[in-house]
Amino acid sequence: MRLGVLDVGSNTVHLLVVDAHPGACPLPAHSHKAELRLAQLLDDNGAIGPEGIEKLGAVIHECLQAAEDKGVEDVLPFATSAVREAGNADDVLARVKAETGVELQVLTGAEEARLTFLAARRWFGWSAGKLLVLDIGGGSLEIAYGMDEEPDAAVSLPLGAGRLTAGWLPGDPPGAEPIRALRRHVRAQIARTVGEFSRLGTPDHVVGTSKTFKQLARLGGAARSTEGLYVQRELKRESLEAWVPKLAEMTTAQRAELPGVSEGRAGQLLAGALVAEGAMDLFGVDSLEICPWALREGVILRRLDHMGSE
Repeated sequence: MRLGVLDVGSNTVHLLVVDAHPGACPLPAHSHKAELRLAQLLDDNGAIGPEGIEKLGAVIHECLQAAEDKGVEDVLPFATSAVREAGNADDVLARVKAETGVELQVLTGAEEARLTFLAARRWFGWSAGKLLVLDIGGGSLEIAYGMDEEPDAAVSLPLGAGRLTAGWLPGDPPGAEPIRALRRHVRAQIARTVGEFSRLGTPDHVVGTSKTFKQLARLGGAARSTEGLYVQRELKRESLEAWVPKLAEMTTAQRAELPGVSEGRAGQLLAGALVAEGAMDLFGVDSLEICPWALREGVILRRLDHMGSE
């Protein structure tokens, strides 16, 4: 059957259409997305304002039309940290349902981490052993670890690249002191969780998912996206540590000219790099492998598992 996953994230609203059935690898058929940046549309009270809600409804309508055009039989709609943590989340969900008919499932941070972990486990298989999965989104950082398809530990921290850029890095480029303050904040937040994971033992394989990790790996010389999903891509901490001070000195326009960096994500790449560097350092990771699958694929796989057991 043809399924659609409608992901209302902190940076983008993304419809991913796949051809799938239980026991088979989901094959991407179409992608439709709009950069809405909900995490940056919050007012002083942490609520999504009327303009943001209106834009969200319009984008969801576009995605539903795209799903219909592509023959999607069922759409799985969900929202992550930007909606989850909005001060008026219930109002937003009610407006979206009234205007579009879509009832968004709001995932908890732990659910995000578990579903992303499932996607990484299915991609790399059992031979990868104990997996540590890191995922940097627009609103949060997810960390998960385990031997099985369900992680033994999974946490979500409010360290998304978009959220941190909006809250901590004024100026273009930002000054040295805000960058130092953000670095301290990021590392203090991550350090609180390290003990929970280190008690579980050393991972056999460390994986990074998300656009941020992909762009940072590309800066470090990884293959470009046009070379396909199955090319192995790595991000080395040594490369990342060399790039962070360079990114700190660049304007958004200058970062957008770097290989693999999109104009829409250039502004938040420094914050994402600080999170990636902090996580790799504190978890003792010298190199991680980029996983093409992440949360959206995890949602699809979970749905297919349920279909297969019915």
